[in-house]
Amino acid sequence: MIHYWIPSSYIKDTVIVEGVLYVVGQGFIRLMQMLVVPLVFCSLICGSMAIGDTKTLGKVGVKTIGFYLVTTALAVCVALGSALLINPGRGLDMDAVQKGTVSSTTEATSLVDTLLNIIPKNPVQSMANGDMLPIIVFALFVGIMLAKLGTRGSVVANFFSQFNDVMMEMTMAIMKIAPIGVFCLLCPVIASNGPAIIGSLAMVLLAAYICYFVHAVVVYSLTVSTLGGMSPVKFFKGMMPAIMFAFSSASSVGTLPINLSCTEKLGAKREIASFVLPLGATINMDGTAIYQGVCAIFIASCYG
Repeated sequence: MIHYWIPSSYIKDTVIVEGVLYVVGQGFIRLMQMLVVPLVFCSLICGSMAIGDTKTLGKVGVKTIGFYLVTTALAVCVALGSALLINPGRGLDMDAVQKGTVSSTTEATSLVDTLLNIIPKNPVQSMANGDMLPIIVFALFVGIMLAKLGTRGSVVANFFSQFNDVMMEMTMAIMKIAPIGVFCLLCPVIASNGPAIIGSLAMVLLAAYICYFVHAVVVYSLTVSTLGGMSPVKFFKGMMPAIMFAFSSASSVGTLPINLSCTEKLGAKREIASFVLPLGATINMDGTAIYQGVCAIFIASCYG
């Protein structure tokens, strides 16, 4: 009989880290990716159906997108300014570690092409590729047409409403395994780069969380008090369930059901919230904008 000796380091590094943890972590990401397109598509259809009137929808849409552009720009400014002060990549020399790495650039897309690409040639293909802006445009058209049809489109409208409920329930179910998924995603990073990288990442996270706090307290408080006529304390107290869920799950789309509930309790109309919140979860990610701004300074600092 031949006995094979398998080193314990192989079991630890290959079987556990590159096997079990990798599969669970990537599986969690795929579950989240699975939800995004159908959830956003159905939510926007239901929201635009609820508003009904195209003139009202247009006014709400223009104001919403304008507001999103302003808050995202402010978020990036806060991120870049704070990251330059903190300099989270100080002391790291990634150029020395990754000698010979070749970077490539892509040609910039013109403004005309960017605008035309928003209109989908094939909505099904856009859904398959995960191109969110064409999906949003198509979903808005479908919702507006269903609202115009009225009772003639009731069967299709009920289908999307019920399917939207199904997607919300799926989202809540998948969010229950979020802590395990995040843990399995983080472990291979530590195993590959060593515990020293945690210190550098901690500085990145510290800079990001400072920016999150400043953006929420300054930008959102001013917005709520000036545009909404509401006390910032009342706003944050009412939105705390959604804030805590978003913090723990790191998913804007996954927080949609709780977000809708909180905004309704604060006095928002459901037809407006059903349109604005799914759109915001797709194109108004101030937290992501802040994190990317901080990471841009971090990577630039790492490479000198």
